[in-house]
Amino acid sequence: MASPFPQDSQQIAGTPQNQVGEGSATQPGSSAVPAPTRRADELARKDRTLAEFMLMLDDYEPLIPNEVTEYYLQRVGFECDDVRLKRLLSLAAQKFVSDIASDAYQHARIRTNAQPSARGRPTGGDKAGGAAGPSDKTKTVLTMDDLSAALGEYGINARKPEFYL
Repeated sequence: MASPFPQDSQQIAGTPQNQVGEGSATQPGSSAVPAPTRRADELARKDRTLAEFMLMLDDYEPLIPNEVTEYYLQRVGFECDDVRLKRLLSLAAQKFVSDIASDAYQHARIRTNAQPSARGRPTGGDKAGGAAGPSDKTKTVLTMDDLSAALGEYGINARKPEFYL
């Protein structure tokens, strides 16, 4: 499959890595046409992988419905009739939201593990005479501070302005 970028699939004249000169190593008995370069092989492999991935998107139904994706794409002025591309964007949005939720969960776990246990409530480890360990089952509560910290890692400011606090 040919690359959509002509500079990637053709040799660019004047660049040292693409010039074939007297000192270049060729196999004895081979024709004057050089063997495909490692970069060309890598680009061909990536093109095949992308084509296979796009074919897999035909059968994939993302968690974000197509109508929701189409609404927001239409709202920002994106026009495309290819359903696979819309599903790819939906999949990217799903991954982004999943990463933020995972990071916020990690912030909440760190926050709850850093706090001392509740006063006056016995823990399961105290009854057995041992110290309470990480096997204690506590509910992790996701707060806006956890979510704001996770969003901050992605450059999104979700904190309330100072005058609301």
